Amino acid sequence: MPSRGSRSVTTRIARRTRRPLQVAAGGAVALLALSACGSGSDSSAQQGSSGPGGLSGEVTVFAAASLKESFTTLGERFEKEHPGTKVTFSFGGSDALAASITGGAPADVFASASPKTMKIVTDAGDASGTPATFVRNELEIATLPGDPGKISSLADLTRAGRKVVLCDQEVPCGAAAQKALAASGLKLTPVSYEQDVKAALTKVELKEADAAVVYRTDVRAAGDKVRGVEFPESADAVNDYPIALLKDAPNAEAGQAFIALVRSAEGQKVLSGAGFLKP
Repeated sequence: MPSRGSRSVTTRIARRTRRPLQVAAGGAVALLALSACGSGSDSSAQQGSSGPGGLSGEVTVFAAASLKESFTTLGERFEKEHPGTKVTFSFGGSDALAASITGGAPADVFASASPKTMKIVTDAGDASGTPATFVRNELEIATLPGDPGKISSLADLTRAGRKVVLCDQEVPCGAAAQKALAASGLKLTPVSYEQDVKAALTKVELKEADAAVVYRTDVRAAGDKVRGVEFPESADAVNDYPIALLKDAPNAEAGQAFIALVRSAEGQKVLSGAGFLKP
């Protein structure tokens, strides 16, 4: 059995031994704390270089041709708000865009000019979540400035000798035109069916047609190149525009952020200014 004196010596040695260990442990904690602070600063710096929310990289948006002007504006704003991002658009007929998506074309967002063409994508399981309607659009007649053809109504387009172009019936603007014609009881044989609304409008701008049935947003975007003619039957053919994040989006986070911008008050102001109707 150890003597009382030996126990006292052992205790003093143990205390002296523990003290350096405690100092070392405290130093380790301090180093960890400094490391954590440094890591947080580096992380913040990296996020700052990628813009708010840490978004970066390319965002690919497939959008109906009628959205070209307003979405281009919103794309520029998105890039400004999120440094390090780049928005790339593919504009065209909604049916063709939907076919590209279901065929495997890589994209983050799809904005269609009708629920019918969006359904092609959702039925194929290529949309992430439920599409949301973000605007609506109404038809107008686009004719030449100065009204040389004396066109003031939908019925005027059916007169003999009129050269009228329509969008293809599979494209939302073409389907809407057919609906308006059916509502009015009129029959119209166009000189051509165009692949999207911009192509139809171009025929009038180049004076290759007397008139085209297009969206009022496209008439507004054309400025003084054409004259717009409203007609009451357009109320029977208003198109809803849905937007959706795509299932296999290469940059889903940035794609969702672009959709949020489109649906925000700021985005709606741009779209309303282009002539779109509120959803």
